[in-house]
Amino acid sequence: IAALQHQVDLLIRNFRVRGHLISAINPLGDCRPTMPPELDPRSYGFSDTDMDRPFSTDMLAGARQRTLREILAMMFNTYCQTIGAQFMHIDDLEMRKWLQDRMESTENHIVLSREEQLRILMRLTDAVIFEDFLRKKYGAKKSFSLMGAESLIPLLDLAIEKAATQGVREIVLGMAHRGRLNVLANIMGKRPYNIFREFEDKDPQLQLGRGDVKYHLGNNCEWPAAKGQSVHLSLCFNPSHLEYVNPVALGRTRAKQDRACPDTRTRALCIQIHGDAAFAGEGVIQETLNLSQLPGYRVGGTLHIIVNNQIGFTTGPEQARSSTYASAVGKMLHVPIFHVNGEDPEAVAQVVRLALDFRQAFERDVIIDMYCYRRLGHNEADEPAYTQPLLCRAIEKRKSVREGYLDHLLKLGGVSRDEADRMATVRREHLDRDLAKAKTDDKPPPTEMLGGLWTGYAGGLENGVPDVETGVERARLKDLLIRQTQFPADFTVHPKLVRGFLAQRARMAKGEEPLDFAACESLALATLAQGGCRIRLTGQDVERGTFSNRHAVFSDNRTGRRYCPLQHIDPKQAPVDIINSPLSEIGVLGFEYGYSLDFPDALVLWEAQFGDFANAAQVVIDQFIASGEEKWSRLSGLVLLLPHGLEGQGPEHSSARLERFLALCASDNLQVVYPSTAAQYFHLLRRQSVRPWRKPLIVMTPKSGLRAWTSTLDAIGPGTQFQRVIADDRGGGAPAASRVLLCAGKIYHELVAFRAEKKRDDVAIIRIEQLYPKPIEPLERALAPYKSGTPVVWVQEEPQNMGAWRSLHTFFGSTLFDKFPFSGVCRPPAASPATGSAASHALEQEEVISEAFGAPQKRPRWRS
Repeated sequence: IAALQHQVDLLIRNFRVRGHLISAINPLGDCRPTMPPELDPRSYGFSDTDMDRPFSTDMLAGARQRTLREILAMMFNTYCQTIGAQFMHIDDLEMRKWLQDRMESTENHIVLSREEQLRILMRLTDAVIFEDFLRKKYGAKKSFSLMGAESLIPLLDLAIEKAATQGVREIVLGMAHRGRLNVLANIMGKRPYNIFREFEDKDPQLQLGRGDVKYHLGNNCEWPAAKGQSVHLSLCFNPSHLEYVNPVALGRTRAKQDRACPDTRTRALCIQIHGDAAFAGEGVIQETLNLSQLPGYRVGGTLHIIVNNQIGFTTGPEQARSSTYASAVGKMLHVPIFHVNGEDPEAVAQVVRLALDFRQAFERDVIIDMYCYRRLGHNEADEPAYTQPLLCRAIEKRKSVREGYLDHLLKLGGVSRDEADRMATVRREHLDRDLAKAKTDDKPPPTEMLGGLWTGYAGGLENGVPDVETGVERARLKDLLIRQTQFPADFTVHPKLVRGFLAQRARMAKGEEPLDFAACESLALATLAQGGCRIRLTGQDVERGTFSNRHAVFSDNRTGRRYCPLQHIDPKQAPVDIINSPLSEIGVLGFEYGYSLDFPDALVLWEAQFGDFANAAQVVIDQFIASGEEKWSRLSGLVLLLPHGLEGQGPEHSSARLERFLALCASDNLQVVYPSTAAQYFHLLRRQSVRPWRKPLIVMTPKSGLRAWTSTLDAIGPGTQFQRVIADDRGGGAPAASRVLLCAGKIYHELVAFRAEKKRDDVAIIRIEQLYPKPIEPLERALAPYKSGTPVVWVQEEPQNMGAWRSLHTFFGSTLFDKFPFSGVCRPPAASPATGSAASHALEQEEVISEAFGAPQKRPRWRS
């Protein structure tokens, strides 16, 4: 008997582990998958005579004893019907036990009231009628239909209602384009009239060079929950890069939580809607999932919904992934994954309720993998039968989800056919009215105004935006420097930092030593936090700084306890978060962009370990940061700190790809700067917060110059501000200059040193600190003292096809302001940013500097 009991216990466990493999989750599956031996009682030696033998069921919820037949029925109903649960990979015993008890006590079945069933039918009606209507009225135009996956609409409805009862008051949604129009109309409160106007596209003058296609747009609305609560919904705008919106949505959710109540993660919920092929295939998924439990990025659990169409464009699962399920990467989080048949809306309702209760209990992510299908092609003009003829024939045989669920309700007697038909008629009449109005209404849509959190902030052109004084009283600066050298009595700082870094800060406070970049940065952040501006700085190793430069967070040398002086400068200060990020660019930069969208009054900064590491997040830069205002009228004040400068460290530790950012610049969409002094960096950071103009700020920060490009306290004192252009400061001699050198950043210091060494007082050097928006008037003023015809030479250390030269030459041409011949001195064009040889770098740099001062051009034979 004991041996048989052991076999029963093993069988129960295997149903929990492997039951999902034979579940009826695929609406296109004609039969169940083959029974694996570990789920077959005969594999354990049981025969038909054992089916009514009683066994102990202490490891099951409910009765302490059941027959084998009852045990198998319970396991089959719980784990092998239209819900397949993967949860036994979870390490946490409490979580597993919670899930077992919840699922097995109800056999994974939900009992719905008539009102709840009617609500599901109504939401399915909304979804199906909307898709049918678009198909009939705009059949030739792309809408990326939800047909075949209409259960997404009741799923979201159920999730929002459930979340509202759990105290959630804000929900941020991220999704790709599949089904977005349906979600906009039936969940996000966007009037069909407005969607139809976008289809009609009557005014070609309305969005010249602006806007985005209708199935990329977002929306906000207030959701009146059934039990009286109100939930604010935000659907993020998203380009065609599918899953790249995921970290953006997370960042927005975290910002809402930090603003409302930073000590709890219950007020705001993030819902992410994925495609099956994208969830399995795109690396941004892993980067985003990895943020789930990191303190600086945690949002208390995300609800992931995979709309599993069982196809990606024209690619089937057998070519799209190496795993059984599209959701396999989600197992890295040790959270439950519920596979559910999308043609069983009541099973969908069960997993929604279960998922959100699990999230509330454990503040962890949950994944719902809703199996459905795509009734049409990838877009409405596509013919899916070219590549999936068998799949298409199977889909053609299916009723709509609404019709299938209506048949179920008719059998139960809970609804009549007339009642259901009235629902559909009312919905069609509503859409007909909106369409008629959209076709006849010639008034332009109202211009979207910034409101809510964004009231008082502006985008648009920089011209006309008033400059602000960003200097700070000397006494206050000294006090803030000293406060950053003070620690609790029981905190032991590393002896080297005491003797070096902290002692140096004390000398800076006394005016005995100039300020380096780290000191000016810490003072900028301290003054802003003291003034009520929240600070969030993240990136790889930002707490210490890649170059051991920042030391914003200290570790106790005895206990390892951590302490950030910037968090303790004033009892009334705003929060300061300085956070080491995971080894990620896409996920983290997307998160910080999202955070900046919902925190315009914070200074949000992301630092790349080396500037060119931002290459790995190029989609986020191109599709969100650079173009978000033009496409979606969304502003961001995000700051990118990108260490830049050719210093003989090889191709990947040299260039932040300045040329790429300048190539993205238009309509004052970005600020691109290359400060040459610590004071300029101080003013930049303060200007970014103090001005109400919100634009992403791209900063080429130094490496070796972090300690060398110093400034005095007076340079950041009262009456000072950021200078877009810094004229030659020697005074006198300007009319006699034989040439004027223009430059930015690191090479300025080398040019000045060379001029002093060679006593070339006939050469003037002007720094362009802000490369975009172009500082036309400041540059013209800086050149005003020089005679017409004086050669002006742009000097850069980057190759000719990189850096700022091509942007400047394209803009100004060969003559500056119709007065000065304009040329450039650069390294020769190259496919790689820099040499890997320190000796070769030194030779090349020497040639660039010499040529800037008029020496004959030299080209190594291998690059001629």
